[in-house]
Amino acid sequence: MTNVLYDVPGPKARRLSRIMSIVGLVVIALGFAAVILALAAPRVTANGTELPGMFDPSRWDILGDRAVWRGIADGLWNTLAMAGVAAVGALLLGVLISFARTSRTAWIRFPMVVVLEFLRGMPVLLMMLFILLIFSTGAYWAGVVALALYNGAIIGEALRAGIASLPRGQREAGLAIGLGHVRTRLSIEFPQAFRQMLPIIVAQLVVLLKDTSLAYVIGYPELLRTTTVYMANYYGSKYLFTLFFVAFAIYLTMNLLLSWLARVIARRVQQGRIPPGSSRISRRAERRLAKRSEVILEPGGGAAS
Repeated sequence: MTNVLYDVPGPKARRLSRIMSIVGLVVIALGFAAVILALAAPRVTANGTELPGMFDPSRWDILGDRAVWRGIADGLWNTLAMAGVAAVGALLLGVLISFARTSRTAWIRFPMVVVLEFLRGMPVLLMMLFILLIFSTGAYWAGVVALALYNGAIIGEALRAGIASLPRGQREAGLAIGLGHVRTRLSIEFPQAFRQMLPIIVAQLVVLLKDTSLAYVIGYPELLRTTTVYMANYYGSKYLFTLFFVAFAIYLTMNLLLSWLARVIARRVQQGRIPPGSSRISRRAERRLAKRSEVILEPGGGAAS
């Protein structure tokens, strides 16, 4: 089948593509090897003391201490505590924003546009510092509120786009069977929009989890600050790379798991499989619509009664 976007590459083009791919892989491998060798090489401090390389066993013996893992667990718990509360707040705020942005009342819809542009345009770290300095909420709540506001604005816009993408017949059908505008939005439009935008919402929650590391600056003892500041100062700078690597591995594992979950949800949505919570809402809405349709279509003037 002929491709309508570009011509099918010939033998020379395919050969050149293979050569460039091999060269690119070699360059990446050489760069990776250079980084490994640089980290493994011994280092000399400013006062002339020679330190072993980053992969020397003496830099990793700290991982056999249970107290180290308890400290890491405390930092991880603080990170998850901030991310969990902020995620719930972002979801609730996103729902409210999506309803306000699609409101039929102009004095609700237009001010929300200004608020959204402000929230999306302000850096998360600046928002954390502003809340901490102006309202004196403490590091934890400054991080939670800032993350909830910023990510709630993104999720709200995603839900609004999902509602706008629905066929007009969905809303007209709800109004035709006697549902009000709010009940039509809650029972018919919103469950479908949430289902369609669920992969984007999960992907935004991955961003939220990563942004908890910004609380490092405002003094909150999340995972990165706990490992690279508190524990490194206690056990010595010799173990700074080891503790940083452990924090990096934990962050990477959590984000990869959430990204995998987002891909699974996206595949299920494309295949028409509705997640459990959304399916219950949709089935309940369908039953209500069916009952109302039966009443309206009942012969003998049932609708008037």
